[in-house]
Amino acid sequence: MHFVQDSSYQNTDNISVIFIMTIDPSKISTSSTPFAMIDEYTAIKGEKEILFTMHTVFRVIEIKQMANNNRLWEIQLTITGDSDPQLSTLTNRIEEEVRGSTGWHRMGKLMLKVGNLNPAEELYQELLKNASTDSDRAHIYHQLGRLKDQQGKYQEAVKFYEKSLEIKRKTPPEEDASFPSTYSNIGLVYKNMGKYSKALEFYEKSLKITEISLPPNHPSLATSYNNIGEVYSNMG
Repeated sequence: MHFVQDSSYQNTDNISVIFIMTIDPSKISTSSTPFAMIDEYTAIKGEKEILFTMHTVFRVIEIKQMANNNRLWEIQLTITGDSDPQLSTLTNRIEEEVRGSTGWHRMGKLMLKVGNLNPAEELYQELLKNASTDSDRAHIYHQLGRLKDQQGKYQEAVKFYEKSLEIKRKTPPEEDASFPSTYSNIGLVYKNMGKYSKALEFYEKSLKITEISLPPNHPSLATSYNNIGEVYSNMG
């Protein structure tokens, strides 16, 4: 504790944070070991050190500023277990958001979600080199289109989406459910470019297939109608 306080006093531009972790053994799954005591391996003899695994999750209980030092904060954490209902809900939601055929595909989706675009592009380019099926290539081109759209490189985004469509058209009929998202994303790119007529063209293509492939009360239909409505609104 003293070294934290000393550090905050010596470096007046710094804010120091000390984490206090509470580990309740009853909340830890018997099928996993989230931490290990590594006292005998530490380089600093006499210190009690703990090594946590990457999947260890803590819940923030309290954050407070220390009374005797306004540049020192204390954060109280408690470990969560696999049976924690909120953690399970969050984990399931993340799995839905970044669903993919392999761990690398899921990693790419996660990178796009959090905005790590340059590493995501490197990953997708590498996946593209090693893609063994047209389905994989179509998916990767689609993801690269999303990436370029997020970067604001709209012309490149359209090119990648069109490559994805070109591959998809080789096999299934165009009424296949895999087409609407690509058409919709191309529509979004054109909307971002201010090319509203082109945006409408692709949004309407997406809607046409969605109306055929999905029930009339499906949320994707509402999304399609909303996209078209936004374009008309932008057109005045």
